[in-house]
Amino acid sequence: MSSLTIRHVTTYRYKKPVGFGEHRMMLRPRDGDDQKVVAASLGITPPPSSLQFTQDAFGNHVAIARFAERATELSFESIVKVDLNVDASVDHSPPAAAALEGEAKARTFPVEYSADDLPALEGCLARHHPAPASEVDAWARQFLSPDGSQEGAPDRSIDALALFTRLSRGINRQFRYRRREAKGIQSPLETLRQGHGSCRDFALLMIEAARTLGFAARFVSGYLATAYDAPAEPHAPADVSSPHGATHAWAQVFLPESGWVDFDPTCGSVGKAALVTVAVVPDPDHALPLHGTFIGAASDLLGMEVRVSVTAGGA
Repeated sequence: MSSLTIRHVTTYRYKKPVGFGEHRMMLRPRDGDDQKVVAASLGITPPPSSLQFTQDAFGNHVAIARFAERATELSFESIVKVDLNVDASVDHSPPAAAALEGEAKARTFPVEYSADDLPALEGCLARHHPAPASEVDAWARQFLSPDGSQEGAPDRSIDALALFTRLSRGINRQFRYRRREAKGIQSPLETLRQGHGSCRDFALLMIEAARTLGFAARFVSGYLATAYDAPAEPHAPADVSSPHGATHAWAQVFLPESGWVDFDPTCGSVGKAALVTVAVVPDPDHALPLHGTFIGAASDLLGMEVRVSVTAGGA
């Protein structure tokens, strides 16, 4: 068992005192076999008139703040201590994958989900961004070919874990990482045509590619906890692989018998090493770490600052 402390501070600044509408936060990590929150605090300045804690339909933790005061600055500070269960966080790297050969039949492409699983997976199977020219479909099919070419004959007996490991690493190698402070996510087609994107853009591209191949996939937001045994990734962007940690996004694909498996196309990695999950959703629009409104002119907003730090052990 290893412990991490994650400090996530978001500060908005304004020219003059403004009012604030409702703000929703998704900052507390999920609890599961592979990670458990042992302590959490949330500080908000100015203090909200009410603060409600709840869970959404996908089991993610949500905090909802409402305000009565006006101010020139609004700040949110989340500090959480998380215990990571290394043994429960399944390693799907090639050596570990070899130990799962007994599941090969269940994980062979094309996938066949059981009647029991299908109702729960429905929202993660449907295409959310079908491209008019099926460019995403054609791009995804290259990973069915042993030589990675779109012209090569597809290997219909390919192991699903090997397929998505190939796809995750393919995104890492084929696209340039570009950090974007602007809100929103590029469509998979935009990422394909532009050849670059942020971690959330790469996650969405992998999810849509998985769905074109008939697999259930979902979006994951959380933290890249580089203070915790992070592997060296030569293609990882410098700001993502910094020693201070970062907010991050990646994909999960549902493989029968293996369950939800994490794939991080930004770093080209497979498995939960160095990842702390906050939210899992079918659509990334439902996984914003923080969003809300203020009452004033648009020009009143001077800017926003986000700082994330990850340290081993206690704060």
